Amino acid sequence: MLSWAQSPGIDDVIRLDRLPTFKNSARVASVSSYDRTGGNDDGFSGKYSFVRQEADTLVLADLKGPGVIWRIWTPTPTEDTLEFLFDGESTPRIALKYLDLFLGKHPAFPSPFTGFGAGGYYCYVPLPFAKSCVVRIRAPKTQFYQINYSLYDQGTPITTFDSQAIALDKVRQLLGKPGADLSGMAATPGSRITHTVASKRIAPYTTVPLFNSEGGGRIVGLRISPTTAIASKQRDLLLRITFDGQEPSVLCPLGDFFGYSWGEPAMQSALLGTSGDTNYCYFPMPFRKSASIEVISERSAPVQLHAEILHTNEAQKDNEGQFGVVWRRENPTRLGEPFTFVDLQGRGHIVGLVLQSQGFESGKTLFFEGDDQTTIDGELVIHGTGSEDLFNGGWYDVPDRWEKRLSFPLSGCLGYAKPLGRTGGYRFFLGDAYAFRQSIKQTIEHAGEGNSILTDYAAVTYLYSDRPAAGPAPALDTRAVVDLTELIFPATWQLPIYAWSFDNGSLTRKKTKVGNEEVRSLSLSAAGTDWFGHHFLSPVVEVPVGGRYAIFVEVLKGPDQAIVRLFHNENPVAEGVDFYSVEPVRSNRVLMGHLDLAEGRNNLMFKLTGKNAKSAGLGFDLISIALTKE
Repeated sequence: MLSWAQSPGIDDVIRLDRLPTFKNSARVASVSSYDRTGGNDDGFSGKYSFVRQEADTLVLADLKGPGVIWRIWTPTPTEDTLEFLFDGESTPRIALKYLDLFLGKHPAFPSPFTGFGAGGYYCYVPLPFAKSCVVRIRAPKTQFYQINYSLYDQGTPITTFDSQAIALDKVRQLLGKPGADLSGMAATPGSRITHTVASKRIAPYTTVPLFNSEGGGRIVGLRISPTTAIASKQRDLLLRITFDGQEPSVLCPLGDFFGYSWGEPAMQSALLGTSGDTNYCYFPMPFRKSASIEVISERSAPVQLHAEILHTNEAQKDNEGQFGVVWRRENPTRLGEPFTFVDLQGRGHIVGLVLQSQGFESGKTLFFEGDDQTTIDGELVIHGTGSEDLFNGGWYDVPDRWEKRLSFPLSGCLGYAKPLGRTGGYRFFLGDAYAFRQSIKQTIEHAGEGNSILTDYAAVTYLYSDRPAAGPAPALDTRAVVDLTELIFPATWQLPIYAWSFDNGSLTRKKTKVGNEEVRSLSLSAAGTDWFGHHFLSPVVEVPVGGRYAIFVEVLKGPDQAIVRLFHNENPVAEGVDFYSVEPVRSNRVLMGHLDLAEGRNNLMFKLTGKNAKSAGLGFDLISIALTKE
C-alpha cells in the first residue's frame, strides 16, 4: 500500500510550485451546517448540523468518490468521537475525539496541518477516497461545521487515505514559520532562482518599473519595503503586474495586495504578508513571453521603495493559469444583495481572499453574521455559516476568540475593533482552491439575514485564470479609508480597563431594572478614599485618527451615585457631573469635557470627586462612552 505522503492529494498542498496548475476535479463543493431557510441558525441549534441521523450517530458528510476532503472546520469541537469510513467499510478507519482532530496530537493529523485560534479549529490534512467517505460523530448534537471537498471523474486514480506515519519536513517548511522565504518551494524543483534588486525613488504622480523580463519565466518571490512608505489610508500607491503584453493581471492598492487593513500592515501568512519592515509574496507567477512589475504613485509626496524579485526562466505551461488579483470595494454595499468578491468567466481557481469590513455605526458589527456563498459554473456549491467562519475563525466579539489581530499560516483575523465598526479576515487556499471551468461568483452577506446592514467592504481576491482578471484601476477617490467620526464604547461588554481604584473599591457588571428595561452597566462601587486620593476609573479607548474629541458618557443615575469628573494629567478637564437621582434612571449622553487624543489607544481618567448630600453611596455605573471628533 502507498504511504499517505505518496497518495494523490498531498502534492496539491505541499507542492507550492504546482499552485498555478489548473485543477482536474469535476466538482468543488462543501457540506456545512448553514440554515437552509435563509435564516441565521447556522449551527446554534444543531438543526442543520448533519445530513442524516443513524442510531447514535450524526452523519456530517456522505461523499461518493473518487474525491478528496481538503478542509474541516468548526468553532465547536467536543469530546465526542468523530469517525471516518472509507470506500464502504463498516468499521471506521479513523476514530478519535472531535477536538483531537485539531490539536496536533494524533499521528494522522499533525500540526501545522491542523491548528486552532481566533475562535476556530481547522484541519487541512487531505483525506482522499477512491469510492466513498462517510464522516460521522457519535453525539446527540453537534453545531457549526464546514467540510470542503473535490470530486473527480470515475476512473481517476485515487489511493484511499492511509494513516501511516507522515513525513512532515515539507509541511513544516511551508506552514511552520509564516514570513519565511518560500521562493524555493514556489520554484519548480531543479530550476535556478535569479535575484533582482531595485531601489527606486518614485516622484509624485508617476509610474516606476520595478521589474521587467523578456522571454518566458516565473516570478517565485516578491518583497517590497519599507512598510512605513507604503502604509496609507489613502491607498494612493498601486501595484500593477502585467504578463505577456496583455491587460494587467494585478492592479491593486499596494498595501492591500500584501494584506494591509485600513491602511496599515495586518497579516503574516505563509504565502503573503508582512514580516518586520518587509512585505512578501510567494505565489508563483508564470508567464510565457514577458513580465513587468510597476508601482503607480498618486501620492503628492515622493516615496522611496526597495524591491526584491526572485524569478526563474521556466516559462508558463499550457496547463497553468496566470496569477491575478481582483480588488473590489462596495461603499456602501447594496441592500438585499451580498458583497461580491469576484464574478468571472473562464477557467481557473481562487487561491486567496482578504476582506476588510466596516459598518457605519460605531459599536455594531452584526454585519459579520453574513454567510459566504460560492457559485461555480452556474451552481451554488459552497454555503458558509458566518463571516469569520470563512476565515477559519469563530465567535467574533468574544474574548480570546475572534476579537484581535491574529495570523496563522493560511488564515487569520485582520483585527476587531467594535467601536470603529471594523473587522476582517484572510484565507489562502492550497488543495481546497475553488476551481472553476466556466465561471465563478464569490460573495458574502452583510447581515445575518437579507443583506440588510449597509457596510463598507473592500476585498482582494487572489486567483489563477486563463485570462487577465484585474479589470480597470479603481479611482483614487474610491479607495481611501473612511474613519468614523463618532465612536461608541459599550462599557457592558469588552471595554478595556487600564486601572481603577486600588483600595476600597470594587468593579462589577450589573443589571438594574428601570421601568420595563433591564439596564446593564459597569459599576464602580467605592467607600472612603483611595490610596492616592479620589477613587477613579480609567478605561481605554481607541481612535482611528488623532485630534480633539468631545467625551460623553451614558450612565445609570441612582440614589448611590457620585459626582464624576474627567481628568487629564492629574488636572480636571471640566466641571464634575452629579449623577445622583432618587430612583434609578438611564441618562442621555452627558458631556464630560474635551481632550486631544492620539491615534490608537488612549487612557481616559474619570474620578469620583464627591457626592450629593442625599446620595447613599459613592458609585459610578457606566453604560457607555461616546467620542465625537471635532
